[in-house]
Amino acid sequence: MAATPRALFPLSLLATLLSAPAAGAQTVPIWAGAAPGSEHWNQKETTYPKTPLGEVVINVVRPTLTAYLPPRGKATGTGIIIAPGGGFVALAMDLEARDLARWLQARGVAAFVLKYRTIEKLQPGIPRMDMDTAGRYGIADGIEALAVVRRHASEWHVAPDRVGIIGFSAGAMVASGALLEAPAAGRPSFAAMIYGGPFGEMPKVASGLPPTFLAWAADDSIAAGTEGRLRDALVAAGNQPDVHGYTSGGHGFGTRKQGTDSDRWMADFGLWLTGLGAEPTGIAPTRAPAGTEATVIAPPSEAPAPSSG
Repeated sequence: MAATPRALFPLSLLATLLSAPAAGAQTVPIWAGAAPGSEHWNQKETTYPKTPLGEVVINVVRPTLTAYLPPRGKATGTGIIIAPGGGFVALAMDLEARDLARWLQARGVAAFVLKYRTIEKLQPGIPRMDMDTAGRYGIADGIEALAVVRRHASEWHVAPDRVGIIGFSAGAMVASGALLEAPAAGRPSFAAMIYGGPFGEMPKVASGLPPTFLAWAADDSIAAGTEGRLRDALVAAGNQPDVHGYTSGGHGFGTRKQGTDSDRWMADFGLWLTGLGAEPTGIAPTRAPAGTEATVIAPPSEAPAPSSG
């Protein structure tokens, strides 16, 4: 993917904002100005706060990051970008992003929720479409999000060589795109794909890729085949992904408990992070205490308008 100008924020302004209390819906823009390739999009971003999946956002034009930073004395130095799913027409912000962000934050891992660009939603459900075309905007946002976190690693108390990405469903395609399509220097330090991956063409898979975690349920009629193809491509190239195939759980389980063996994926992911040196201070898949909120780190002049819905 071609390089494009990156968002730059004064360090002094970031330091001031990091010490401020959380308020509103302000976040860090991924790009300075309009995101490349969607400069003329005019759909209206809309938030639906109470759906069966929790909060869902559609028609995202302006991609952002929201940081969930652990207390400095508890920080492990690891940072993880979280890309929720939604078929590139919506984003499941609670089930597949914020709940996990708080879980990681409570364990000393800095989490960054990525609200990436989605194509305009014109009909109910997930339409049939070219996933490579629909996903290219989110993949570009995911690659740039890695660069944003690394540029500000010192302020956010993460090590630049310990910044990874995890994605769910379409968000897993974003994560796999960051792993497989970014230049070597821009790749994540590790990547996790949860019931998703390259839903279109399989990109070229290099050898010597960073550590990779794959998880899906065998009864997932949407993503099981995609995850299997990704596993096979990684192994064929000489990589050794950490693979977790569960018997049941279907598609889109996220952080929800269903009484199936896929419920333990977060514990497995926590153990895997520990093996990488992330050293979370607990691996039981419990929710962080109520009231643990995101750190607000956006320049006031760059803050997006409040969402509607």
